[in-house]
Amino acid sequence: MTYGGDHGRQQPAGPRRPSGRPREQQRAQMMPLPGRGQSPYDERTRPLASREQAQRPPAGPPPRRQDPPGAYGDGPQQPPRRRRRWGLGRILLTLVLVFVVFLAGVWVYLEFSINRVDALKDYSGRPAAASGTNWLIVGSDSREGLTAADEDRLSTGDSTAAGGQRTDTIMVAHIPDNDVKPTLLSLPRDSQVKIPGHGTNKINAAFSLGGAPLLVQTVEGATGLHIDHYAEIGFGGFAKIVDAIGGVNMCVEKEMNDTMTGVKIAPGCQDLDGAQSLGFVRMRHSDATPRSDLDRVANQRKFIGALVSQIGSPGTLLNPFDFFPLLSAAPGALTMDSGDHVHNLVGLALAMRGISSGGVVTTTIPVTSGSAENWDKTKSKQLLDALRGDTEVPDSVILN
Repeated sequence: MTYGGDHGRQQPAGPRRPSGRPREQQRAQMMPLPGRGQSPYDERTRPLASREQAQRPPAGPPPRRQDPPGAYGDGPQQPPRRRRRWGLGRILLTLVLVFVVFLAGVWVYLEFSINRVDALKDYSGRPAAASGTNWLIVGSDSREGLTAADEDRLSTGDSTAAGGQRTDTIMVAHIPDNDVKPTLLSLPRDSQVKIPGHGTNKINAAFSLGGAPLLVQTVEGATGLHIDHYAEIGFGGFAKIVDAIGGVNMCVEKEMNDTMTGVKIAPGCQDLDGAQSLGFVRMRHSDATPRSDLDRVANQRKFIGALVSQIGSPGTLLNPFDFFPLLSAAPGALTMDSGDHVHNLVGLALAMRGISSGGVVTTTIPVTSGSAENWDKTKSKQLLDALRGDTEVPDSVILN
């Protein structure tokens, strides 16, 4: 009798495992689909390795451990970022910004370096402002800052014998508010006018008696024009500006030989240096200036036209050998009213650039004789009324 765990029944013996090599698992294979050849699952259905193959150590040395790229700074790193190249537009923008900063620097330098004077003062009876803008431009015989050698070189004469500071040049530059041509009007220095508080005298005496403020008041009283801006330049400053730009080209029709100063200028077109230019605008005792002061003021307007055109030309502004000496000489040479600014001066220069080309009316106040002491009242009134009203100056009152 047998006793088993399941009601005495014996468990059936399982199939006997054949001795010898372990059984290999059959390789599962999928039938390829018609027309597709080998199945893409073939690589996934490789036969399982036998136990011996699984336990067999791999042939050869173990693979070398590789650190992640860049772990110690010696592996391959990310490629460096490409530096952005400067395109043409960016280069031009940079140049424009540099130019703007440079202009701003020059502007500030001039604004705080130019000499100032309180020339324009209110007083009882002052003419009211009218159309357009009026500048009083003065060329004084000031020898301030000149050595004895400078006075001799510039033929300015003895400063002690000059009898006080006076004005060799007095001009009114009128800039209209419409399309009428600007006007540059000369007032002969020997003109007999009323000087407030000093009776009747030559107009240039007002400068020696009361400086710029009295001269402005005298000019306003004589012309009835409201002066808006004031500019002054002395002997030394005038010559320095001319020399700074390498001279001013002028065409001299006849030899100029001043018997008073000894200045000689040969005929023909030539570049006048500072000393020659000063002699040209001051000369009146010469065969080339038979009308004395009338010829002198005409030469002054002609020279100012050439000077302004040359200063404003690209050949001067873009040439560092001219521009920087000019920038150095201009502040010490000029004196403006305390209320004037660089942009006012630039507006004057732009308006006066047309002198040489006929874009500016140039004239002397009408006078009754060659001595230029007395003004022609009728013609002077017509001319000054045209300036006050911003209308065309009649040809009949233009004196050149």
